[in-house]
Amino acid sequence: MAKSRGMDMDAAPAPRAAGASAPGFAQCPQFFARSAAPRVQSDPQIKARELCYDAFAVLHSGRSKTPLYVAERLSRSQLIDAKDEERTDRFFADARLPRAERAELDDYKGSGYDRGHLSPAADQPTAQAMAQSFSLANMVPQAPQNNRKAWASIEKATRKYALRASGDVYVISGPFFEGKVQTIGNDNVWVPKYLYKLVYDPSANRAWAHWIENTDEARPGKPISYSELVRRTGIEFLPGVRLAD
Repeated sequence: MAKSRGMDMDAAPAPRAAGASAPGFAQCPQFFARSAAPRVQSDPQIKARELCYDAFAVLHSGRSKTPLYVAERLSRSQLIDAKDEERTDRFFADARLPRAERAELDDYKGSGYDRGHLSPAADQPTAQAMAQSFSLANMVPQAPQNNRKAWASIEKATRKYALRASGDVYVISGPFFEGKVQTIGNDNVWVPKYLYKLVYDPSANRAWAHWIENTDEARPGKPISYSELVRRTGIEFLPGVRLAD
């Protein structure tokens, strides 16, 4: 992985701000297995910032202007609540990020790429969580057919699994950049080469990951193992977790 002009909404929803007493992910440990965030190799060039929202958490890179990953904890009750929420489609740039470190709405206009959610709108259990999911900090430039078909089918399969699981399921989604990175917009937002979605079910002590190229032609394949995802990305997504063989 490469180590990793539009307007804000008139009334952007209120994400959880990082307070002095509980900075970053210390405010939202519930989205991580064992309350432990993934371990990413330290690199100041990444310009990593931790953002908490009502229903997910984002590790954002000011270098790529995208998430490095987005973490969720899915439950049956949450997903049942989410079925009644109306999709808002009001995209916005998160004002908590410095202007020089974030994507703007204009970056995506005419780019040929969708604003692809990593925490899906369909996972959001409340109106405010739904609104927050349209933050560009939760987006990557995604090939349109990939976003609307292949990736959507992976999201749907993940929700279907979480609905029948014995307990909460942790999901971490992110981009993978490789080689000479393509960018879009005046802010040079990085376009991922691949996308992944890790699913961890503590009740079954199992984890697996979907891995898909960011193209219109890509189709979902057989999931890869957790250890293979760690090998490919260099990120330890589940620190302290010992999975069954």
